[in-house]
This record gives sequence, C-alpha cells and structure tokens, in this order.
Amino acid sequence: MTDGMGNTDLHELPKISIVTISFNQARFLRACIDSILSQDYENLEYIIVDAGSTDGSRSIIESYGDRLVSIFEKDDGPADGLNKGFAIATGEVFGFVNADDMLLPGALTCVAHYFDSTPDVDVIMGCGYFINAAGRRQRRVVPSKFTPWLYAHGAVTLFQQGTFFRRASFENNNGFNSKNRIAWDGELFLDMALSGVRFARISADLALFRLHDSSITGSGSHSMCDERYRAYRERVFLKATGRKRGKIDSALDKVARLVKYSSDPIYLLQRISAAYDWNKRVRRGGDSPPYTQ
Repeated sequence: MTDGMGNTDLHELPKISIVTISFNQARFLRACIDSILSQDYENLEYIIVDAGSTDGSRSIIESYGDRLVSIFEKDDGPADGLNKGFAIATGEVFGFVNADDMLLPGALTCVAHYFDSTPDVDVIMGCGYFINAAGRRQRRVVPSKFTPWLYAHGAVTLFQQGTFFRRASFENNNGFNSKNRIAWDGELFLDMALSGVRFARISADLALFRLHDSSITGSGSHSMCDERYRAYRERVFLKATGRKRGKIDSALDKVARLVKYSSDPIYLLQRISAAYDWNKRVRRGGDSPPYTQ
C-alpha cells in the first residue's frame, strides 16, 4: 500500500469482508457484483452465497472466477445464508449487500478510514438512496439514532446496505437469528445495541437500495398489515424492553417518534434536506437517469 506519493505505507487499513446472499436475482446480480468488485479498495474479500438459484445466477457468479469466493448450497433462509458466508470471512470489518442492491463508488474506502480513525466505534451507519427496478435513483435514505427503546417502538430508520460493523461485534452476538425471515438485519443490530456495541452515523452516501415487487420491503412484508411482521415486532419489543406490549405503548410509539426527531436535530435536518431534494427532482420531471456503475 502506498501513501499517494509513491512511498510505502506500512499502516494497512482493515480488511473488509462483504457477503451477498443470492437467490434467483439474476437480473440484478451482475450490477451488484460489479459495484463491489469495482471499489477502489484492495483489502477486500467478497463472498457470495447462492442457495440454489435456477435463473442463471450461478453462471454469472462463476464468470468472476477467483475474484470472489462462492458458496453454492441450500440454506435455511436468508439469515442462515449470511451466517454461512460470514463463517468463512476473514476480514476485520463486515458488511452485507443483497443481490439486488449496490455499493456506491468509494464506499469501502470511506468505511475503512472511518473505522481506522475511530477505534471506539463498532458499527457505522451511512446514507444512500432508494432506486427502482430500472435503477433510477429515488429519495435519499438517512439512518436515525439506534437505541433498543426507539427500535422497540418503531422509531428507527435503518439503512442496512450502508451499515458496516466490526467482526467482534458480529461474533460476540452469535450472528444472525437464522429463524428470522422478516428483519434479520434489524434483530442483529438490536442484539448488538443490547450488548453495548457503540454505533455511529456518517453523512456519506454509501449504497443503493433497490425497491421492486419481489423484494421484501417492496412487497409490503414490512407492514403492520403483515401477520408475520406484527409477530416479529411483538417479539423484539419483549427482547428490547423485557416486557410485553401494553395499552400505553401505542401512545409511547408516538412519543418515541417525537424523540427520534427532537433529540436528533442533525437527523431532522438531513431528512428535510432529503425531502427537499426529492421534491425538487419530482418537479423537474421525475426520477434521475438509471444508475450505471
């Protein structure tokens, strides 16, 4: 590694391991892989876990040869697949990007420098954008403060694609709950927060989150109208607070949303800025052009 002036830099930034779980997302998979392998960061390990795609995904993965590590075997759901990937990961910093999402250029360099310069932080949460199935950039996503109480009351904005964490934080919390098929990322971050892991948010745009009909978020599975999601929210409420929801908690949900904004003016300003940017682009005629690597 050099310091930019041709001199050897003996200080090496942390190795980053990225895991992608893949299952029948061939139409988006190559864009995802390219967004990671084209990062300007050499100390990278990329692992793809495919549970048995039948849409040509395996051929796409194999076409990259030894530029990535591939695991082709059945799993017990997305969380189990991620656990399989991270079980062989050798990096000091972990992140996971779904097969239909992407990293933005320079994301990993930004992440590595932040972790290197702030040893007291275990998890960083960056910003990014929603994109649609065609790759057109839509509104900006800004993560909010994460505490168990806020998460229990549904007052946290997560952006998983822009979230990275130290290896120890993952392993000390036994990874993902493999039985969780609704919000395995949210439960992992909750477990981390309950264990005392230190979170930080950064304003950098790190990733793109694709919304489409077959994605979990885009399909409406993260709605209180979905019975499985309601059951998940009840379970994590108990985990976060040590009690079941009661009559007062509907009111406390509203209080939590007020706390989310009033106690975090930077987040509020960023949300206002993101909304203004989105409205301005809508007035100009809609989405931005399709994103290309």
